[in-house]
Amino acid sequence: MIQLIDVYKSFGPKRVLEGFSLDVEEGETMVIIGYSGTGKSVAIKHIVGLLEPDSGQVIVDGLEVPKLSRRELYQLRARIGYVFQFAALFDSFTIGENVAMGLRKQQQLSEAEIHTRVHEALELVDLPNVAERFPAELSGGMRKRVGIARAIALRPKYILYDEPTTGLDPVTSAVIDQLMIRMREKLGVTGVVITHDMRSAYSVGTRIAMLYEGRVRAVGTVDEIRHTHDPIVRQFIEGKPTIEAEESEPASR
Repeated sequence: MIQLIDVYKSFGPKRVLEGFSLDVEEGETMVIIGYSGTGKSVAIKHIVGLLEPDSGQVIVDGLEVPKLSRRELYQLRARIGYVFQFAALFDSFTIGENVAMGLRKQQQLSEAEIHTRVHEALELVDLPNVAERFPAELSGGMRKRVGIARAIALRPKYILYDEPTTGLDPVTSAVIDQLMIRMREKLGVTGVVITHDMRSAYSVGTRIAMLYEGRVRAVGTVDEIRHTHDPIVRQFIEGKPTIEAEESEPASR
């Protein structure tokens, strides 16, 4: 279980999280939505200890993340896969080498075992024959799938997805959605997904939380969020412009 409890985080004078609290239950996919720049990525970086809160608690499986030693933090990170927004692949490495990076860093498997694990991960994302190719040879959607393969090669308990469908066409986005659902249903992975894409949020989420002004504005099942009466949440999920924006439209339009 992941718990963020009354988390505050500022960068200089900019206050990003102001009492952010959220529980992620085992086996679910929690989707965090919200406007650009509201701190969604900042929130999930606390889960893996990439950031520390100014105050509040971040707890994963009963362990308070900011209080872990370096060794304990590395052990925790071995249980958490992180899929970056733009895949973050190394261009000079083959796909197989990219997927194997985390496994080699752990220094727990033989090369034969790493080879097997890499190919299993690529099979799971429906890319069985790309291990010898380079990132530049793949489409954007394929690179995103490699990013997921790299995360699942570690056989994590949790996967954090940062804007997994950004920049993809609708068909490719749907493929990524299906992969995230597969990770939950086939591997039992607990997921946290950051997205602006409400179609994706409704498809992959078991619950959805909206981050607004530094804290959770609303959290609930897909149906609860879809039918909320909260005007701020409705404005976001329906993609409505603000009243001010509507009033500023030229009269001729």
